[in-house]
Amino acid sequence: MAVKKLKPLTAGQRFRVAPVFAGLTKTKPEKSLLLPIKRTGGRNNTGKMTMRYRGGEHKKRMRIIDFKRKKYDIPAIVKSIAYDPMRTAYIALLHYVDGAKAYILAPEGLKVGDKVLAGENIAPEVGNALPLKAMPPGTIVHNIELHPGRGGAMARSAGTYAQLLAKEEKYVTLKLPSGEMRMVLGVCMATVGTVSNSEQIGRAHV
Repeated sequence: MAVKKLKPLTAGQRFRVAPVFAGLTKTKPEKSLLLPIKRTGGRNNTGKMTMRYRGGEHKKRMRIIDFKRKKYDIPAIVKSIAYDPMRTAYIALLHYVDGAKAYILAPEGLKVGDKVLAGENIAPEVGNALPLKAMPPGTIVHNIELHPGRGGAMARSAGTYAQLLAKEEKYVTLKLPSGEMRMVLGVCMATVGTVSNSEQIGRAHV
C-alpha cells in the first residue's frame, strides 16, 4: 500500500501524508462479525462528567477477529481484504466451506480468492496457520500464540513478524525484528507471513 502527500490547502495539511487504500475491497463489513463500541463521553455511572473534553469521534464498530484459527483442515476462501478502524493491520474475511465466516489478520501477499487452511499437516504457505513445530526453520510468521489454545498474542500489528530460527525438543526459537530471541512452545499456533500494511510503520516520518 502506498501513501499520498496532501496538497497543503491548510496549515495542518502541509506535512500530512495519508494512506492510499488500493487493493482493498469496497464492501460493507460482515454484520454477524461486528460488535458495538460503548463510549462514556467522560461520564461515570451516575451520568456526571468526570473527564473533560471527551466526546465526538466517528462512529466505529469492532470486528471480531479469529486469533485462534481452530477450524482445522477446513478450507476457507478469502472473500475480501478490508480496513479495520480499530487496528493498524488490514483484515481478511474468510468463507469456510461449511458455511462459517471469520475475520483474520491479513498477511502481505494474500489476495481475494486465495484459499487458506489451518491444521498440523498442511503446507506452510502465506495465510495458513499451523503449529510452530510443523514449520521449517527460516519461516516468517505472525499472530503467534504464547500459550497453547489462547490465541495469537505476538506480532499482530501492521508490518510485524518473527522468524523461526531453530527447533529444540518441545520449544522453538523465534527472532523478532528487534533482534530479541524468544523461546515458545512448539505446539503454539502461528500464521505464515508478515502482517499487512507494513507502510503504516513509517507513515509518520514521510
